[in-house]
This record gives sequence, structure tokens and C-alpha cells, in this order.
Amino acid sequence: MEDSRIVELFWRRDERAIEETRKKYEKYCYVIAHNILGIREDAEETVNDAYAGAWNAMPPHRPDSLSAFLGKITRRLSLKKLREKNAAKRGEGQIPAALDELEECIPDSCTAEERVNVLELAEILNDFLAGLPVDQRRVFVCRYWYFDSIRDIASRFGFTQSKVKMMLKRTREKLSERLKKEEVYI
Repeated sequence: MEDSRIVELFWRRDERAIEETRKKYEKYCYVIAHNILGIREDAEETVNDAYAGAWNAMPPHRPDSLSAFLGKITRRLSLKKLREKNAAKRGEGQIPAALDELEECIPDSCTAEERVNVLELAEILNDFLAGLPVDQRRVFVCRYWYFDSIRDIASRFGFTQSKVKMMLKRTREKLSERLKKEEVYI
């Protein structure tokens, strides 16, 4: 079923919306949740919670991209569950590893030294990502949005793990330079 029809089912409060969403996006949402949580049961529970989140958000929201909307809900709920469980070593170590890699580029938004608000930083990041070559952008998003492992990214794109690591390192360096240029101090 087309996304627009699924969204319309949500708006009409038709329970078929959940089933159609499950048919089309269950694997997509599961991968996001599992990459973050690392435990099948937690990922499955989070995906079900994401469907409920979509049900509660529509209306009033009418997403332009249902997949992005569901992905965002799933990611947010997964990170919330991870924080709640204080599971620093979960996600096969991918969450702490990915966040450690970005730590030197992205300032802590909770500190007094923060120079830009969250919306400005998001705008800078979006502009930065839009200016990257397609492969670099996809690798960066896979690592830092979906928390894919280096091995999985290499396999998906047909790169060696060394190449992926180097691409990520260079992209982080470019991001760091961009943030300095924009006067976002770390």
C-alpha cells in the first residue's frame, strides 16, 4: 500500500493503519531499534511502541515521508529505552563507539559553553551533510544516525572496513573544521 494511503488510514483512525505499517516498515524499524538496543526483544517492543507513537501523532501531524517519520520515532524511542536501562555496553558497543567518535566534533548541548542553540546546530549539520559526496553522506548517516557497525557499512557499500574508517575520520575532520568556521566551539 502507498504511504499516502497508510497516512490516510491513520487520519481516519482506522486500525488497519497499524497492520499496513507493520507490513511495509517492520523490518526497517526493527533494524533501527536493534542497532541501538542490541536485544531482539527490546527492539521488537520498541517497534511496537513506534507504531503506537505514530498512531498518537497522526493527526495532527501528516508526514511527508512515512518512512522518515517512523524511523525518527523508532530511533527516539530506542535511545530513550537505552538511556532508561543505563546500558552503556549495549548495541554491541556501537552506540558508545559512534558517540565517542563524534564527541570531538559536536559540543555538549548541556554545557554553559554552548555557542549555538540546537536548531542552529541542526541547520549547520544538514547543510554540511548536503555538501558531502553521496557515498560519504550515506556512510556518515549509517554510522551516526542508524548506528550501523563499521563491518555492516563496509559490507553494504562494498568497501573495506579500513576505507569506511578512513571515510568517517575524514568526514569528522571536515565537520570539525566546518563547526569551527561557524564558530561552534568545542
